[in-house]
Amino acid sequence: MGTAAAAAAAAGEGARSPSPAAVSLGLGVAVVSSLVNGSTFVLQKKGIVRAKRRGTSYLTDIVWWAGTIAMAVGQIGNFLAYTAVPTVLVTPLGALGVPFGSILASYLLKEKLNILGKLGCLLSCAGSVVLIIHSPKSESVTTQAELEEKLTNPVFVGYLCIVLLMLLLLIFWIAPAHGPTNIMVYISICSLLGSFTVPSTKGIGLAAQDILHNNPSSRRALCLCLGLLAVLGCSIIVQFRYINKALECFDSSVFGAIYYVVFTTLVLLASAILFREWSNVGLVDFLGMACGFTTVSVGIVLIQVFKEFNFNLGEMNKSNMKTD
Repeated sequence: MGTAAAAAAAAGEGARSPSPAAVSLGLGVAVVSSLVNGSTFVLQKKGIVRAKRRGTSYLTDIVWWAGTIAMAVGQIGNFLAYTAVPTVLVTPLGALGVPFGSILASYLLKEKLNILGKLGCLLSCAGSVVLIIHSPKSESVTTQAELEEKLTNPVFVGYLCIVLLMLLLLIFWIAPAHGPTNIMVYISICSLLGSFTVPSTKGIGLAAQDILHNNPSSRRALCLCLGLLAVLGCSIIVQFRYINKALECFDSSVFGAIYYVVFTTLVLLASAILFREWSNVGLVDFLGMACGFTTVSVGIVLIQVFKEFNFNLGEMNKSNMKTD
């Protein structure tokens, strides 16, 4: 009876809700990180363009390094946010970086941002607010033991095997032939690697709790933490390489927008399989999150698909006056 009661208590603790202060802090860090991440592609692209004009490597350009440092700062912020609030609450907030990056690119890179693009920025921000309101506020995995159990789940292991196979095909066969001409190749590589990055980041935070508290299982937690750190490091290095390859070939704001949608979708899928945070979401909140994500996606499409259109309010007024 005592064992059963303990198990029931542990199960009840497995879906604990973070304190309001922790949620507010996590959200604040996530928002700031999204804005910082939104500037990274633009700064790196600016550095690449400057280096090409001088005929030197972008590794020698200070603006490129500023973007790289901003990327590191943004990733550290994301790490802190993932340890404070559920993954499905943090990841979609990356949408805020898309309009910020588009606005920044219009000034630094002279990329077009017409009235439809500005409307898209507004929709992206509104959709992010809807996602925050309806996302789950409770954690489904809160201990190292629960994390180990989830990592060995056959469904998650099968998902990782599929992701690894796709990455091998993309990196060694498809990218050399089609990467410079098809933006989806580099985006797919970086987004699939997100299936390792975000769960690893979340897992490191959980394992670190046992290490810091010097629990009996701290040695196992240390091994798990080191393993996840290795996976995270390799994933970030490969992503970094292919992000810069993409920025050499494609428009930074187009890459950032499509990358956000694909990356967020795959990360939410991986997190749903591993952490099962969606089990605490009701039908109303699920529909709310679906609507929020759709709003964000529509906003991103407006920012990018119609960016080459010479469309502004002045021309609309002229058209109305001619009609009258």
